[in-house]
Amino acid sequence: MSAALDEAAGTLLGVWEAAREQTTSRLSGAQLRAVMVVEQHDGINLRRLATLTDMLLSSASRLCDRLVAAGMLEREPGRHDRREISLHLTPEAERLLAELRADRRRRLARILGAMSPDGRAALLRGMREFDEIGRRGAAAVAGGWPVLQPSGERLGDPLADLAAPPRSGGPALTRRPGEPIPPDEPPVIRTA
Repeated sequence: MSAALDEAAGTLLGVWEAAREQTTSRLSGAQLRAVMVVEQHDGINLRRLATLTDMLLSSASRLCDRLVAAGMLEREPGRHDRREISLHLTPEAERLLAELRADRRRRLARILGAMSPDGRAALLRGMREFDEIGRRGAAAVAGGWPVLQPSGERLGDPLADLAAPPRSGGPALTRRPGEPIPPDEPPVIRTA
């Protein structure tokens, strides 16, 4: 099931990537990811940003320097500890994220418009359930969505513990994080 879903999701991932390339051509994938984390956690400090993006503190600091220079982030001294720096999006970063989402939605609307009403309803139902289960499992990971390793996996991912037989009665997932991916199961592709 996971291999079939991964294959079917190729178009969706292509839409995401095309919108990212079109809208955020001046930001790297890591920079966009950091901007999206700051959007979710306004006022986040550098240490937490490094943790959520799975970066070394020094790398996250250099990344933030570049984002401040690009006009995407603002630094502000912490309210409780002046040595701690809070990160906030600039209006330019908020516009860029809004453009990215609008471009993605336009691209998705073209594809969805060609689908049958039953197909659209089934897709939405399935994606909502997928999102709900994913977020429930992710709640145990630092209060946000799990950050993926470069391999596309997260060590200690709580979602691995949620593996259960699909409703169709198929086999349960048995692969644990860190185990090699079987040849018939393509690796996970990471996108912003």
